[in-house]
Amino acid sequence: MAIYLASDFHLGVSAAVSSREREDRIVAWLDDCWRTDAEAFYLVGDLFEFWFEWAEVVPRGYVRFFGKLAEITDAGVPVHVFTGNHDMWMGDYLEQEIGVTMHRQPLRSTLLGHEVLIGHGDGLGPGDQGYKRLKKLFEARWARWCFARLHPNVAVRLAFFLSGKSRAGQPAEETFLGPDGEWLLAYSERKIAADPELDLCIFGHRHLPIDATLSNGRARYLNLGEWLNYQTYLRLTREEAKILSWPDKTKATTGG
Repeated sequence: MAIYLASDFHLGVSAAVSSREREDRIVAWLDDCWRTDAEAFYLVGDLFEFWFEWAEVVPRGYVRFFGKLAEITDAGVPVHVFTGNHDMWMGDYLEQEIGVTMHRQPLRSTLLGHEVLIGHGDGLGPGDQGYKRLKKLFEARWARWCFARLHPNVAVRLAFFLSGKSRAGQPAEETFLGPDGEWLLAYSERKIAADPELDLCIFGHRHLPIDATLSNGRARYLNLGEWLNYQTYLRLTREEAKILSWPDKTKATTGG
């Protein structure tokens, strides 16, 4: 059996391929893993370029993605969904309609014998103080209440405008910045110092698939990459944790 983890689908915008094409690839990946050996899925944030839930309205689209998640959970396979910086305003829609388990903070757990820490990664580690202040603003209940007062047509258009509307011209991240430049690596070092039992610190957000051994020589920092360019995911078994590329299932670590 295996557990599969992926992040940063950014459904809703075009990149190297359209959002619909990317959704089809994600659905094919989910289906293949589920029918092969999946014990659980962990989808680690920024599944959507933007997401907001009004009292009676959710954004249109993504029906194939939602349908596949529902098929998987209906079959008894757990699906865990983490909020990211682009979809931090997820409410209870996916829990109630699809049966996923939502996580809004990093999760410390034991998976297939591995001691793991899993989170999207935004706002963690040193630096980026401007974003951390902005995140606190967006997490405030009054900010969410104010946004909900906007008509959905206006709100969604505004959100996509602020996010850049399209990532078609955005190149893939290719440079590993080393121990001093990778904030999530620094955060992982801090966590293993406080929790020596940790084996794997698994995050998204960085948009670069990374497999880096930490300073204790045993634990690893793993970044899941993204599906805008890399189509990468983590396959976790009792024997190993390996970042692979879909659809060829080859090792796809570009940093670390």
